[in-house]
Amino acid sequence: MMEIESGAKRAVILVSGGMDSAVTLAIARAQEFACYALSVDYGQRHVSELNAAHRLAVQFGAIHKTVHVDLRSIGGSALTDDIAVPEDSDSAGGIPITYVPARNTIMLSVALGWAEVLGAQDIFCGVNAVDYSGYPDCRPEFIEQFERLANLATKAGVQGRKLTVHAPLIHLSKADIVREGLRLGVDFSVTVSCYQADPDGRACGHCDACRLRAQGFADAGVVDPTHYR
Repeated sequence: MMEIESGAKRAVILVSGGMDSAVTLAIARAQEFACYALSVDYGQRHVSELNAAHRLAVQFGAIHKTVHVDLRSIGGSALTDDIAVPEDSDSAGGIPITYVPARNTIMLSVALGWAEVLGAQDIFCGVNAVDYSGYPDCRPEFIEQFERLANLATKAGVQGRKLTVHAPLIHLSKADIVREGLRLGVDFSVTVSCYQADPDGRACGHCDACRLRAQGFADAGVVDPTHYR
């Protein structure tokens, strides 16, 4: 396992391998946290993002762990069930079928457990409530309430070691996220955001995640480095 600097404050960062979590990891690193990157293999169809997550962790000098949680066994989402991923559709009319039930709650809970083990009081996640697909677990209210739960339901919280959940991108547009990532040295070409990327990480260019990502680069006036099929 990679050695990490001693004396620095520790933080657990949820890293999916997509552009938002990459920028979140870069932000935590810039704030001089000792970064522990956590990825969750939950049975998603786009597993190439997990390889991207490891590459990002190495790039930013983070220790990386992947935890397996089988959400495919309960299904209910186009990402974990035999349901087609919508293409070239507008998700503004409601919560899309790509929503994975309780995914961010589960991921943050695993991150919370690892943070307790590490003695870390800070957890970072890349949720965004501006240019996003309308998932209920990407809203500021959710992050606020999870942080409250974290401090009520853990040994650390009860003993007065306050836990903080950071969502530094939550009020940023995708264009702003692109700009911040470039400022911090993120190589977006190694990130994978597509809901149905192929084993080499090449994107479909048609799902909601691809469209939001492409629009972010366009709005930022930056060449899109995404590898498309």
